[in-house]
Amino acid sequence: MSTSTLTIITVVYNNVRDIERTIKSVICQTYPYIEYLIIDGNSTDGTVDVIKRYGEHISEWISEPDKGIYDAMNKGLGRATGDYVLFMNSGDEIYAEDTVAQVFASAPDADIYYGETEMYDADWQSIGLRRHAIPPQFNWRSFRFGMNISHQAIYIRRSIAGRYDLRYQLSADIDWIIRAAKKANKVVNTRRLVAKYLVGGMSKKRHWQSLKERFCIFTKHYGLLPNIVNHLIIAINLAIYYIRHGKSND
Repeated sequence: MSTSTLTIITVVYNNVRDIERTIKSVICQTYPYIEYLIIDGNSTDGTVDVIKRYGEHISEWISEPDKGIYDAMNKGLGRATGDYVLFMNSGDEIYAEDTVAQVFASAPDADIYYGETEMYDADWQSIGLRRHAIPPQFNWRSFRFGMNISHQAIYIRRSIAGRYDLRYQLSADIDWIIRAAKKANKVVNTRRLVAKYLVGGMSKKRHWQSLKERFCIFTKHYGLLPNIVNHLIIAINLAIYYIRHGKSND
């Protein structure tokens, strides 16, 4: 059995409706080597009261103003001491109570573990899997046709996990994962559902800004001309998906 420590970081701001569900999904894990950090952005809606209620199960929590979600995530990374890090933000859940144990049991000593994500709406009803299926074998080039691994579904060795680039307000997680993947030698597909994701975050509400940031990130990592060609392929695949399904889940 693995004895690697996993630091799980939850970032939250004024989300009293969902934070308890996320906390429970973490503290009920059967895997014993978990460090749990909660970074709250100075919530005023009762979120902090919920966090305090579960204080004995939380390794550390803070509540203070921040400069946005990725600044808060950087605060979490700065406090993390585990061998691996996982972000499970407020509203999302680890898929099942034995998920973390199963992730580390899938293979020894990987730099990155990843899995599939199930999407949920605001009423916490399942709306199925993401449109972009996870790749059979992930590497830093795998995002060139769109983000195909959810932020909540990737466990990254802390020693290769840098800080988030605060120039990006909505898509810094994509840049963060690609940079880590460039350093990874062993990447393991757990071949299982590992996360439940609440749709409708800021990247949905500010969709065009998110798309522009993604284009800049992909250009930085893949080059301008290949990125333009890749986006043409993305557009064709999206059109085919709309024709077949009439909807889109990221």
